[in-house]
Amino acid sequence: MKMGNGRIRTAVFFGAAVLLLAGITLAGFLLSREAMVTDFSRKDLAPGLPYLFGTDWLGRDMLARALTGLSMSIRLGLLAAGISSLIALGLGIASATMGRAVDSVITFIIDLVMGIPHILLLILISYACGKGFQGVVIGVSLTHWTSLARLIRGEVLQLRETGYVKMAEKLGMSRFHIAWKHMFPHLFPQFLVGLILLFPHAILHEASITFLGFGLSPEQPAIGIILSESMKYLAMGKWWLAVFPGLLLVLTVVLFDTAGESLRKLLNPGSTHD
Repeated sequence: MKMGNGRIRTAVFFGAAVLLLAGITLAGFLLSREAMVTDFSRKDLAPGLPYLFGTDWLGRDMLARALTGLSMSIRLGLLAAGISSLIALGLGIASATMGRAVDSVITFIIDLVMGIPHILLLILISYACGKGFQGVVIGVSLTHWTSLARLIRGEVLQLRETGYVKMAEKLGMSRFHIAWKHMFPHLFPQFLVGLILLFPHAILHEASITFLGFGLSPEQPAIGIILSESMKYLAMGKWWLAVFPGLLLVLTVVLFDTAGESLRKLLNPGSTHD
């Protein structure tokens, strides 16, 4: 019963995190037009009614802008993390099943990517791909797969030593059939958790390079652009321009982390404790 209560609580945390993230995404999508509306009659208003997060120097509603920016970051993070996790799955399985030569090449690529400063590589790829939404997605996708690929490779190496995989090899089954039929079902929980835990990294790095000017275009109400633009107004006492969007960004990252950890506990009951 004790373990059951723990799993119920974990499931509630997971569901609440997912619902909040979905709510932020939907709210940002619905408020995307409002986020771009300028009204100089309401510029530089401090937080209060009816503008809970205040307004900026152009009279734009900061709550609408922050939610729209986070919605864009979540959608970008979902796409980039999905692509990155698929790269990790493919290369992780290939590294452990396609022979020593392939394993050596993929391991070298993993070490090479991990050896380059992360943010520098991300900036270079994003800039080379033209920045913007597409450039950021490609940059994040090509720089966030290494840790998950290494984890999957280790799991596959262990699975290769199991009796049913050795029996399948003796029966002449192809490597692809063995990987898909006998290995992927065991890898799926790690893959799914890894996919979710990639989201907060993707969102933070998107905000970081956008803040530095190498990400999304200034016309888009991205969270990194909001934070970058607000820096020069902090000395004027307009603290709300950075504080509230920053807190929402932190909340979003925490929600993704909570969802990932909760899912890991649900898929691995032994790790759930009261």
